[in-house]
Amino acid sequence: MTDNLERLKDWIGKTEFIEERASTGRAQGLAALLDKPDTPREGEPMGLMDHWCFFKPRVRQSDIGPDGHPKRGGFMPPVPLPRRMFGGFRTTYHKPLILGEMMRKEATIKAVQIKSGQTGTLVICTVSNRFSGESGLAIEEEHDFVYRDNSPKDAKEGSSNSGKTTVAPEDFEFSREITPDPVMLFRYSACTFNGHRIHYDYKYVTEVEGYPGLIVHGPLIATFLMELSLANNPDRKVRSYTFQARSPLFENNSFTVAGKPSGGGSALWSITPDGRISATGAVGFT
Repeated sequence: MTDNLERLKDWIGKTEFIEERASTGRAQGLAALLDKPDTPREGEPMGLMDHWCFFKPRVRQSDIGPDGHPKRGGFMPPVPLPRRMFGGFRTTYHKPLILGEMMRKEATIKAVQIKSGQTGTLVICTVSNRFSGESGLAIEEEHDFVYRDNSPKDAKEGSSNSGKTTVAPEDFEFSREITPDPVMLFRYSACTFNGHRIHYDYKYVTEVEGYPGLIVHGPLIATFLMELSLANNPDRKVRSYTFQARSPLFENNSFTVAGKPSGGGSALWSITPDGRISATGAVGFT
């Protein structure tokens, strides 16, 4: 197995370019989901997390894999492990993307790591992204995608990694409680053109992947954390954002996003219903 996985490293350096107009409809859809009072309009700066609503692969239905994602082996390497998860990201903001303008994304496979541990074999693919608008480079970002070969023995308990044993700190200075119902998860999948069945197909996520319910998108958790930081720092300009997923959150189970000032920015974390860390994040201000 390991020898076959090593061949995935041949994908390192593979690059693709995508151009797309920053349509207001998708930004408006995300703003509505986030319950924002103002409607984004053409000519205005895009929200800091809005770029994830764009540049999604639109493959033919016959090219969709069993998990709802496009079949592997195109831009992303053909990892033979069945389970895919969003691991985290690191973002640097240079300037805003503008609604209504043409945008360009340059994506490159930066790294393919193969690891073995108590949870089985893991493959971590890191993709480097550069997002540009009509005035030049706007955002640089690295995404980590995690592939696993085993059905988690502890999935029924709602955890599959180190977040299970990490108690969330209680020294936050701002927080918000969120209840992620299936409609919210469906709307975010629609905004981001995400077909992954773990977010909307109850039969699939419980019977095939072994989880107790629909899973909240990692990027949606990251968005709520960013929104919390912005709400508590309304006059600050964001320079960077890092995020790491640790343990899944599930439909209809209220969770908390929390944070505090830290080093000229915000330290952020999400908290499972039983008081454990679900994800961590850090926002840096200029």
